[in-house]
Amino acid sequence: MQQKQMNIELRTKTGTNVSRRLRQSDMVPGVVYGKGFDPITVSIKSRDLQDAISGAGGQNNLITLLGGGTLDQNIAIVADVQRDAIKRTIKHVDLHRINPNEKIRITVPVVLTGTAAGVKEGGLLDLAHHELHIECLPGNIPDSITIDVTDLKIAHSIHVSEIVLPNGIVVLDQPKIPVVSVLGRAKEDAPAA
Repeated sequence: MQQKQMNIELRTKTGTNVSRRLRQSDMVPGVVYGKGFDPITVSIKSRDLQDAISGAGGQNNLITLLGGGTLDQNIAIVADVQRDAIKRTIKHVDLHRINPNEKIRITVPVVLTGTAAGVKEGGLLDLAHHELHIECLPGNIPDSITIDVTDLKIAHSIHVSEIVLPNGIVVLDQPKIPVVSVLGRAKEDAPAA
């Protein structure tokens, strides 16, 4: 998990036309919300937002907000990003102000390492869950959950309950859900002559 900084500006005007004008001037309209305070509308330079969500952590990066009156030096995480369907440019962003001492729930991507033994025997590796739902303190958010599949054989799976996690991280998905499997049939031994 990476710690980033991002400049924000408070805005008082809202609506479709205001948002359109912001986008034309290379700004992204957004809202900062969180536990115990009313949502605050903001605008962010498009480049600053791209920099804040770049890197391995992506949208899970912790972002220190700079400027924005009462929001100055608050820590936030990107809760939602709306993108243009064709250009893929960011149209709107929701930021969730967080308390570094309270656990949060987020999704983290799954990364596989190694070559499964079952794949070497002709099986097909099937990653059923590309991300896991976890709960942890903001400072403990991992960039990804790494699963070593080296010993995985044909017709076997690695379930949520079998994943080794760093301290302080709890997976919220059901323990019996298979995350990765090797599909196929084991080769039959040739009959003895």
